Amino acid sequence: MPYKMVMLEKEDGVATITLNRPEKRNAFNMEMMGEMDMAFDEAARDKEVKAIILTGAGTAFSAGLDFNWAATMDTEDLPPMASTVRGRQVTHYEKSLLTVVLKIQSSPKPVIAAVIGITLGGGFVLAVCCDLKVVSEKAQFGMIQVKRGLIPDGGGTYLLPRAVGLTKALELALVADLIDAREAERIGLVNKVVPHGNLMSAARDMATKIARNAPLAVSMTKAAMYRGLQEHDLAVHMDHEVYIMNILFGTEDFKEGMSSLWEKRDPLFKGK
Repeated sequence: MPYKMVMLEKEDGVATITLNRPEKRNAFNMEMMGEMDMAFDEAARDKEVKAIILTGAGTAFSAGLDFNWAATMDTEDLPPMASTVRGRQVTHYEKSLLTVVLKIQSSPKPVIAAVIGITLGGGFVLAVCCDLKVVSEKAQFGMIQVKRGLIPDGGGTYLLPRAVGLTKALELALVADLIDAREAERIGLVNKVVPHGNLMSAARDMATKIARNAPLAVSMTKAAMYRGLQEHDLAVHMDHEVYIMNILFGTEDFKEGMSSLWEKRDPLFKGK
């Protein structure tokens, strides 16, 4: 489908979703959030796509909520339940940052944030919710919602402590200072900092390596990792891993992985 505020490109098993409001530093309005939601749906449905890159056009990843647009919203007649995640699902309300975050986290295909520059508020949440993060040396991050009388929503208070620990998350959200790319790497927020001009090639290199691996194993590994974050009983989680392994032992991809090992060649996985 045609998009106005995002771009979706597919090449060699990798889909690239680009936030495309550079004049607004890729700040969100309802139309952009709806298009993001649809773009992730389209990438998820495409069997040729094995990994997804999310990035921003221009000089920013995203400045978060477009406050000029937000100031025009009339919420007086909106039922309270309709503003919740489940309420949106029940009432078929318009897609939002909340639904996009859920789709990224639940997608069977790994999502890599390629962070080009400034990343604020909801944009910071969007980057944090991605599975992997490759960032430009010029990137800056700020969880600045308290400076606007808000909280880090869209899963921000859930995701950030899991990414960097509670103490550092509280500092980022309450002091609300900007941090640079190297500090983000030091605290474990991002995977890799690269020269500015190499950002997309580095993100694509990571995505391509993922795309070459067995798709079922990749998707089940991602799901198991997120499940493990919530499981407090190690034995229960190991049982879940055994369940997954029993499924994978019966796949064509496992047989191909073994055959390619013995035959000393690159595997050709089919996702079956």
